[in-house]
Amino acid sequence: MNESRLRYVIRKELDQLGIVGPADMAEVCRRFGARRGKPLKLVAYPLEVPGPFGLWIATPAADFIIYQKETTNAHQQHIIAHELGHIISGHTADDADEDGLGGSFPDIPPDHVRRALRRTHYDTVQEREAETAATLLLERAAVLEQISLPSRTPRARRAQQAFGEQQDWL
Repeated sequence: MNESRLRYVIRKELDQLGIVGPADMAEVCRRFGARRGKPLKLVAYPLEVPGPFGLWIATPAADFIIYQKETTNAHQQHIIAHELGHIISGHTADDADEDGLGGSFPDIPPDHVRRALRRTHYDTVQEREAETAATLLLERAAVLEQISLPSRTPRARRAQQAFGEQQDWL
């Protein structure tokens, strides 16, 4: 999917989720899972380095985004957005059976965790799409927190400056 189409898909998705301004990825994922009727759970975990910073694991009951626990909050937000980008872009993850819960991730079947941990990358096109999606999910929020459009009247401009009016994103 090209960037223009991906931008449209993400804008539409965020509109359907009722996300009208900057929100952290946990809130976006919570709403995304609720809308789909399949929870999207975020799990901070000290992933082995070198290795992937994040993983998306799909089970019949829930999707899990496992992200590097031992990094900055900004990096964690990007990792989560990247993995969510795989989901929004329609990429596939291994499906898991519901039996055999246990191990490091008690809500996820161990064989599925093992498969996901062995997988370190998708093909180049999918990685590029997920990275573009992550950038689109995060960039507008960061930029629009710093800018505001000028108001027409002096009174409105003063109020805008006083309250730091924030613009819509995407």
